[in-house]
Amino acid sequence: MRTASESELLTATNQILNRHPAVGFALGVVQGGTLQFFHGHGSANIEAGTPITEDTIFRVASITKTFTAIAIMQLHEQGLVDLDAPANHYLHAFHLVPADPHFRATTVRDLLTHTSGVPEQIHLPRSLADPFGESVPLGTRLPTLGEYYNGALRLVCEPGTRFTYTDHNFTTLGQIVADVSGQSIQDYLREHIFQPLGMVVTDLVRSQHVQERLATGYALGRGGPGAITDREWITAAAASTYSSPRDMARYLAALLGGGANEHGRILRPETLAAMFEPQYRADPRVPGMGLAYSRYNLGGHLAIEHEGILPGFNSDIVVAPNDGIGVMAFTNGSRQAMLWLPAETLKLLGQLIDAPEDVIRTDVPQRPDRWTDLCGRYPYPGPLTDLRTRSIVGAGIEVVVKHGRLILRGRSPVPAFLRGFELHPDDENDPDVFRVDLTEFDLGIPQVVFTRDATGRVSGVTVEVFPLVLPKRQAKK
Repeated sequence: MRTASESELLTATNQILNRHPAVGFALGVVQGGTLQFFHGHGSANIEAGTPITEDTIFRVASITKTFTAIAIMQLHEQGLVDLDAPANHYLHAFHLVPADPHFRATTVRDLLTHTSGVPEQIHLPRSLADPFGESVPLGTRLPTLGEYYNGALRLVCEPGTRFTYTDHNFTTLGQIVADVSGQSIQDYLREHIFQPLGMVVTDLVRSQHVQERLATGYALGRGGPGAITDREWITAAAASTYSSPRDMARYLAALLGGGANEHGRILRPETLAAMFEPQYRADPRVPGMGLAYSRYNLGGHLAIEHEGILPGFNSDIVVAPNDGIGVMAFTNGSRQAMLWLPAETLKLLGQLIDAPEDVIRTDVPQRPDRWTDLCGRYPYPGPLTDLRTRSIVGAGIEVVVKHGRLILRGRSPVPAFLRGFELHPDDENDPDVFRVDLTEFDLGIPQVVFTRDATGRVSGVTVEVFPLVLPKRQAKK
């Protein structure tokens, strides 16, 4: 792995910004335990003319989930939390209620991998009125989780059977941290993670030092950037962290350093390594989920990633633990950043570790003799309250033959997904592995993997960017 020069990294950053204009943008590369490269672009606040710097504070949103996961793993190291014990053993403020009394109990590990059976949205009417349905205006008292869930968080499927990304998994984990440790989640994270790593301005609450350096979040509309109305999040342990690029570089250094940086240690090396291992896979041929972290295969190199999304703010961190390098990026106003930001950070990391880029192969022949088995509908099995996934896949996907080509299309109102994408064979030894070109949506060229049951019949499909299986609707006999 060669070391990229500052001029090369600045050129790469400017190319990203040319493709994706942003009100404010920060990009950093961490290597050797330090922030080797940083570039700040644009404004933290347009009206005040405040520039983006290493000390600008962003809302890093769902990256918070990784801090909460580390807190759980610290308690696990101390023998206070068993990952495979029922989560209800540790919860006092509320309890998880199974969808069926015969289903097995949700474990702590299920919560860490988003396979707990908890739906994405708890109060559907509220989700249609407020952003995500989980926030309150600034200055409003946050309800306790016991109040918010009315003492019971109800599941919608058997734990371990379905991946559903939801803030409520990690809000529940945050409550476990509080109930086991006797500290509030914000005090616990500050004392046991942020302070030991030297993350001096990072906090779960909007403290005075956060407020002084906090960037304004913007939405890009027809009339230009408009400041968003910021809110506080009930699901704080999943979404509420404030941090700066300088502090986040210290966090990435710890992820690359086996749980420690120059300031201190937060986990044993073997514990952190276990968090990076595949803990849930929709199919053994895709990278799957670690504990809180998403896993990617960059040309044979392992990459560990997490994104953060809140109105006006987007963030992404990605590290190659075996290569000792990581990339982080933050913006306080850009269109569709939830798609392009993780794609760009993964692409840049791949370039830094000399990983070959994913391509559409032309040397693997199509197998029309197998298409009949692949064609059909693959409905999304989750409830209507899984709004995030349904906004992308709609009612599911369908595989059809169109103009002599095998096509995967989404059963959604998005025209491009409804038109579909050609399935290109990707493995000469496995005719059930394909790729689709989603580069126009900044989703890269992901693999599409068809799963077969014990009889050899196609039973489901997995698209690499979503770690879940869509089961095939079988013809009625």
